Amino acid sequence: MRQSRIFIDLPLIPDRLIELPPEARRHLVQVLRLGEGASFCLFNGDGRDYRARLESLGRDLAQARILAAGESEPTPPLDISLALGISRGERMDYALQKAVELGVNRLSPLLTERTLVRLDAKRAERRLEHWQGVVIGACEQSGRRRVPRLDPPMAFTQWLQQAPAGALLLDPLGERALTDGPPPSDGALTLLIGPEGGLSPAERTQAMAQGCVGVRLGPRILRTETAPLAAIAAIQALWGDF
Repeated sequence: MRQSRIFIDLPLIPDRLIELPPEARRHLVQVLRLGEGASFCLFNGDGRDYRARLESLGRDLAQARILAAGESEPTPPLDISLALGISRGERMDYALQKAVELGVNRLSPLLTERTLVRLDAKRAERRLEHWQGVVIGACEQSGRRRVPRLDPPMAFTQWLQQAPAGALLLDPLGERALTDGPPPSDGALTLLIGPEGGLSPAERTQAMAQGCVGVRLGPRILRTETAPLAAIAAIQALWGDF
């Protein structure tokens, strides 16, 4: 039976007794129904899993002992970044969750001309916190021991200023297919994908002028939450760890 994995933002040192944060305690006790003496895994993003055991439980307190550190997560052959136009509700959550499961190392939510979600500073902060929870949950489920970087929402033009040359823009009008290109020489690869409706013609022109390369992903037009997952899966099969 697979052990439950829980992320906590604390140092994890073998043979140390730690107090579990309230959210972790609630999940272990109320959701998973674990009792004293139960074993599970903790991770904090440093690249390792840590075997742990519930030592004591109280109404508002749970302590766990760190038993041992596991092996470090291997470095993947590809360092994939995903810049994705912000879409509405569950579509964005789904795209981020599955991108993490497929091995993306950096996620950049973008505000584009066709983005329908409007975020002031307060809403952007709440949305970022929510997305961080989605990313961590995907790591817990998929077994990833390092948490991908999640950037705060930024304007498309701001991201474009720092975009690496050769970033791949998924574009139904792209001159070549994704599979026609060579593998990345340095192992780093960046994908750019628009929101519902795609990037505007002006944004597409700006991206090309900045060195982005338009690529097609088959003959069909995919939804904004489908396109990145299909592209990442194809990239991992071509050059990555699939």
